Parts: sequence; structure tokens; C-alpha cells
Amino acid sequence: MATKTAATPAVIGYEAGSRAALDVHGLDPHQDVHWNLSPAQLYEKALARGEGRLAHMGGFTAVTSPHTGRSPNDKFTVKESLTGASINWGAVNVPMSEEHFYSLREKVLTYLNDQELFVCDARGGAHPQHGLSVRVVTHNAWHNLFAYNMFLRPTPEDLAAFQPDFTVLHAPGLLVDPESHGTNSGTFIVVNFQERQVVIGGSNYAGEIKKSIFSVLNYMLPDQGVLPMHCSANLGPDGDTALFFGLSGTGKTTLSADPERGLIGDDEHGWADDGIFNFEGGCYAKTIRLSAKGEPEIYQATQMFGTILENVILDEDSREIDFDNGEITENTRASYPIHYIPNAVIPGRGGHPENVVFLTADAFGVLPPISRLSPEQAMYHFLSGYTAKVAGTERGVTEPKATFSACFGAPFLPRAPSEYATMLGERLREHGSTVWLVNTGWSGGGYRVGSRMKLSYTRAMVSAALAGELEDVPTAADPVFGLHIPAEIPGVPSEVLNPRDTWADGAAYDAAAAKLAVMFRDNFKQFEAQVSEGVKNAGPG
Repeated sequence: MATKTAATPAVIGYEAGSRAALDVHGLDPHQDVHWNLSPAQLYEKALARGEGRLAHMGGFTAVTSPHTGRSPNDKFTVKESLTGASINWGAVNVPMSEEHFYSLREKVLTYLNDQELFVCDARGGAHPQHGLSVRVVTHNAWHNLFAYNMFLRPTPEDLAAFQPDFTVLHAPGLLVDPESHGTNSGTFIVVNFQERQVVIGGSNYAGEIKKSIFSVLNYMLPDQGVLPMHCSANLGPDGDTALFFGLSGTGKTTLSADPERGLIGDDEHGWADDGIFNFEGGCYAKTIRLSAKGEPEIYQATQMFGTILENVILDEDSREIDFDNGEITENTRASYPIHYIPNAVIPGRGGHPENVVFLTADAFGVLPPISRLSPEQAMYHFLSGYTAKVAGTERGVTEPKATFSACFGAPFLPRAPSEYATMLGERLREHGSTVWLVNTGWSGGGYRVGSRMKLSYTRAMVSAALAGELEDVPTAADPVFGLHIPAEIPGVPSEVLNPRDTWADGAAYDAAAAKLAVMFRDNFKQFEAQVSEGVKNAGPG
């Protein structure tokens, strides 16, 4: 450990001679620098600095207001010669000039140089040939703990020879002038592939750290023949792998954390020539209305030392967590190392998936609770990436609102969606994976009329599908969407399987189904020129 002098700030932690110094990133710190501290050390620092509080079972709690979720309107990609032609520029991938980036980075460097700094060296990607060595530099101890939790943790031997492939310069306490730096607000998340850097500022929401690296991997891996996917994955007792795609609120994390199956990962994976691998070393689970009965594995993880809890409400005396309280946000989160889940698969790898599950929370109450997709339907619904937001979750939303996010992860896809869809189709055909569409949303009517599909039913449907119990079950085609609905499923009342049968008013169902079908068709027009006739015709009639 280095000795601090008046002229030389302390450098604390791993100091292997081959370690890249911060000056390679343009930093010249004037305060102490802490390298790869343990969770306990980061706790001590975070509490001493007033960054958060302890919960009653040892979790660390932080409030990130006013940013309690991602800031998609503040995300940019630098347009430069290396990537200019291969990025799908538009509303998701918004370009920033090199001039604005370098001006912005200089602002970040100047700011960080005056802060006490925390450095985390980690890895994104559990596959030894496909991944990134990532360095995260931040001025908050708890954000460094987040990076420790969420990325893969190198051994001390790995750290001794660590060289970053990509660096995140994280300055949540810095707000910038939009006019001077080409941003939309004081907040910014900017990826520069040529410089192999991410700069983040103006938001304490920790998810920006990992999501930025996901975007990097999602851009780089296709050139290596690897399909990057915004999905969770688990492993059955017989070694069968399953993937779960779905947008926020569809049950992706809940359904993949199955006590009967091993958890490979809950958010981002790659599909390589030799199978599936996790991008992460942790989980970032939503905790609103979390219960020990409903999701025991995730609940247990929230009660452990080292877990970060974002924007939860604590009892002022006991410091117990009120998971039902969404006073700060409905997007409350828990960040924890994946090995906090008892049945986690370490390392996070699996074989080629036998089953692929697309999850949607259909608030219109139209889609069946489970259906089997043809290969063409699989491509159609992958490109559609449908779910629905319900009234009351966002200002101005007074009725169910359809949301389409290509490949179930458009905000994190730098390339054109058709590139990822083509790769998925090739892998589904090559490995014979069965694809299911599962609706975890409403039955018997739309939001405020029907009721949310029981989690126990959804679990039973998914379990039967993954176990191969539905292979010989006869199906009936949905007349509007053409989906293949199983006639019976063990443990599930047959009357809930066909959505029209659950509505008291069949004509009202027909009207709602027709309305949603139009939304699907209108959204898919953007992809029609990029897909085959079979895929184009696989949507609702």
C-alpha cells in the first residue's frame, strides 16, 4: 500500500506492477484512489461518506432521485469513422459529434480529478473468448460496489495482469450545460467505440453503468459470430437450457429464478457456437411488492450483506424494508452477486437452448397465457417485442398502452434489429429450439376489468413447456393472431387457456383483439422490407 504524502494522494488496494494507471484514461487524481476494495471496505466508505443507509438485515440502501430509472433521452453514441456506417442511427442510437464528446470528456476528467475515486476492474462476459475487461472509475463508493456486484469478478491473479478493454468514467455528481456539450439536459450517457470509453454524468441511477457496457457488447459480439440477447437463462436438472425474453414487468427475472432449475443469469446473454453465456456476475431485480412467498430466492438475496437496494422505503426505527411502498418509484431494485441465488450456475454458461420463451404482459387481456410459435411467428414476435404498460404507471397513461421494443431490448441494440433477428432465426433452425409466447398479463378482460394471470398458473405452464410435457398436446389456432394454444396443461384450469373464453362479453374481446392486431401490424411495417413473406405474414390477420 502506498504511503500518502502532501504531494501524492494515497492509492489503496491492488497495486500490481502491470496494472494500467489512471493516467492512460486521462486522469490525474488529486485525492485518494481506492482500487478494487472489498464489499466490506466499500460499505465502510459509503456509510462514512453519507451515501446511504443500512437495512435491518445488512443490505445497503441508496436513493437515486430524481433519476430512478434509465434516461433514454440522455444516451448518445459518438459518430466516428470506426462505427459510423454500422450503427442503426435514430431515436435509440442518437449520434454525438467527436467535438462534443471530447469537450464533455474533458469536463468529466476535470471533475473526477478533484474527487476521491473508486476503481473496479471487472469483466463482462462469462465466455473466455467473447467478452470485455471493464474498468469502472467513479466518485461514489456504493456505485463501485454496484459494479462489483453486477460484473464478473476477476481473481487476484487476474487483477495483477488486468488491462481494460473498455472504461467507464462515472461522474453522477456532475451536471453539464446542454448547449455547450450537445446533450439534451445536464445528464449524459455517452459511448465512444473508437476511444473504448463510456462517460456518464448527472444521474445516480446505477443501472446506467451496466447497461452502457451491454450496449458495447451488443455492438461488438455479432462481429465475433455471437448473438447478444436481452434475456434471462436457466438450466434444467437434465442440463437443458431455456431462455426468457421480456421487457420490464413481464416476469423475466421472476420466472428464470426457478428453484427447480439453475440460474445462468437474469438479464443479458450471448449465444455462441458452443452455447449460452451470461454477460454478468450479478442480478438487478425489481423489488416492488416483493415477498418471501412469491419469490423466495430473490427475497432472500435482498436480506444479505453486500446487496444494494435502490429507492426502497425503510422503517425509521427498525430499518426493515417496505417492499410494497412505491413512494419514491415503482422501479425499486436490488443488486446482488449471482451466487446469492442458491441455485446459481457458476460459471454462467449453458448449452444451446431447447426452449425459448417470449414474455409479454398484455394489459388488453387478449393474448393467450401460453402458445407455441412457428419459426416464422418466432421471428415476427421477436422483432415486435410487445408488452403493454398499464394505467397509472406513467403520467398521462389512462388506459393500457402498447409498447413495442424490437428484439425485446431496442434501447440497448446499436445495430439494426434485423441483424439480431437474422442471427436468432439461424440459431433456432440450427438447434431446433422450441419457441413459446407467454402472457403474464391480464385474463378475462383488460386492465381494470379482468385480473392478472396467477403466477402459479404461469409457473405451471412454463414448467410443463420446459419439461416437454406439451409436445404431444393438441393445439387450437387463435383466430386473430394465429397462435397455437395448447388444449390442456397439468395444474392449469382449461378454461383460462383460450383468452376469449375468459371474457364475459365475447364481442368486447373481439373488439379488443382487433384493436391490438392493428397495433401489431402498424408497428411491423418498419420491418416488412427486411423479412421474408413467411415472417411478414406470421402476424395477426
